[in-house]
Amino acid sequence: EKQKPKRLSNLEYLGLDMIEAGGEFGQDGPYGSALIKVGQAQQKLGSCERDFIGSAGMCFIQPLKKFLDGEMKTITKEKGILESKRLDLDACKNRARKARSMIGQQTKDGISPEVALEQAERDLRVAQSEFDRQAEITKLLLEGISTTQATHLRHLHSLVEAQVRYYGQCNKIMSDLQRELVSMRPPTPRLRVNSEDIDLACGPPYLSKSQTLDSSQHYQQTITLHPACSSGRTKACSIASSSAPETFSIIDDSIIAALVAESDPNDVSVL
Repeated sequence: EKQKPKRLSNLEYLGLDMIEAGGEFGQDGPYGSALIKVGQAQQKLGSCERDFIGSAGMCFIQPLKKFLDGEMKTITKEKGILESKRLDLDACKNRARKARSMIGQQTKDGISPEVALEQAERDLRVAQSEFDRQAEITKLLLEGISTTQATHLRHLHSLVEAQVRYYGQCNKIMSDLQRELVSMRPPTPRLRVNSEDIDLACGPPYLSKSQTLDSSQHYQQTITLHPACSSGRTKACSIASSSAPETFSIIDDSIIAALVAESDPNDVSVL
């Protein structure tokens, strides 16, 4: 017989689409190569997910289903029979009670009240015996559940262990992917202010923790481009007045834009 083809998981389908798209964008480019790597990671996640589903089915779902389809069905059936026997017993008790109340009275059907009571008590004894027997059967079946619960507790532990392995594998796959993507990221332009680097990719106001500006102080500072940029030309930014402190803050975006526009985006320094 031909085996049914294995159906891929949603994550594996997503990975295939990403890999295909990455190939179309070009695997030599940053976006295309990143798409391929993310797609490969999605395929690994999908494979781990399928393995986890298989493990969970074998160690927990299948034993539970077997119990529900077997023992639990039997218990449910016997409990239904017990309920039916209880209703029969209640009916016999009511007939016997009514027959006792008719003692000394004349009945319409001509049957002696004593005979009716004797028949009712006989039926009551039979109904009580059948109810007691069914109650014992149901009790034994329910007592067996305690042993079954211990077995299913072990299956539950196995499920949790499989889940821990699954999420551990997923975490490793995503951590490895994150490191790969970070290593592929192009360097960002940086400024050096008073021997401290500032990442221009972070956006305005380009302030670091050690760079502060007292609103009551004003000063003037000169910023010099790296010698490799535009013949080492100098730009002065008059931010203020009196004495220049050891550290200062750049708050004018136009100054930063002018500096970056005239320098190497991968190597910008301020002396």
